[in-house]
Amino acid sequence: MDKAFEKYFLGANSGEGFVSHFGDSYNCFDGWRAFIIKGGPGTGKSSFMKYIAVKAADRGYEAVLCPCSSDPDSLDGLIIKDLKTVIIDGTAPHTVEPVYPGACEEIINLGVFWNGDALYKNAEKIISVTNQNKKLHTAVSAYISAASELVYDNFRLSRQCADGKKVERFAENAAQRLIPKKANRKPREWVRFLCGITPRGIIAYSDTVEKFYKNIIVIDDKYGGVSNTVMNTVRETALSRGYEIITVKNPFLPSKITDHILIPELSLAFVREYEYMSFSKQYRRIHLRRFTDINAVRAVRNRITFNRRAARELLLGAVNTLSKAKAVHDEIEKYYINAMDFGALTRFAEEKANQILSRSVKQ
Repeated sequence: MDKAFEKYFLGANSGEGFVSHFGDSYNCFDGWRAFIIKGGPGTGKSSFMKYIAVKAADRGYEAVLCPCSSDPDSLDGLIIKDLKTVIIDGTAPHTVEPVYPGACEEIINLGVFWNGDALYKNAEKIISVTNQNKKLHTAVSAYISAASELVYDNFRLSRQCADGKKVERFAENAAQRLIPKKANRKPREWVRFLCGITPRGIIAYSDTVEKFYKNIIVIDDKYGGVSNTVMNTVRETALSRGYEIITVKNPFLPSKITDHILIPELSLAFVREYEYMSFSKQYRRIHLRRFTDINAVRAVRNRITFNRRAARELLLGAVNTLSKAKAVHDEIEKYYINAMDFGALTRFAEEKANQILSRSVKQ
């Protein structure tokens, strides 16, 4: 499934709680259509999306895979750009409900394929393991929140050590030079994640940039103090000039730190390289030291080093707990899998895939 697909997370286990951009992964006012899947764990939501992704690719459509941050082997979303279509898991913790039912969104209820009586017989067990899973995710949030406080402290310290005016001049010059003016056109911003805290550790989809963008500007910035200014400037310039952009947020502090700005029409990517996101050495790099006061950095180096090490330990705790939560989630899935009529679901998936992939697109 990985051969030619862009990958993004639509949600993040962050220091600000679970942050979701599922509901704004489509635009009802621009001809988009959303298929919102409802159903329990193990009811085939991910398999349904994977099936349609393969069919879409076979027909030559550009499909974007959106893995689940709590189980990156599963899909939480599928975006078919050519058809202005999204298929998303609309269940908790990224609950999505139709705003314009039928006119834009359609609910796909996979609950019609399960045996309700079989699930009811196991209600006590299902409730018990579900609550256990919720408790583990609460612990995960505590670990990530504590780690994010340290990440933010290093972010503030690195920003204080930088020559802000010099950074701003560089960002403005780069944006003016690389983002040409264009005719009047409505801008559009999509918000996503390329990095996620998962049961398998921190996963980063740098291939999405390297395979699909030709002009890549890498800012080597461990703590984000410099790169965030650059990203904000690039974002404002691109939007003011009418481009569609993908704003990629930091998984620890999505409301405070922007990691990357991608401009598909220009095949241009401004990206931040740090501990959890690396890129091939062939790309042009802007190093943090160009903008920093070395003496100021030395004065806070011990604190920065302590923060980084402590954050790593906390993240290890988060990952281990997420792994336990994944094992409990697998237990929940077994009850639903045993209650599903997958034969009927497969027949439905084939019919629905043809319907979705054959629809006309409003321009």
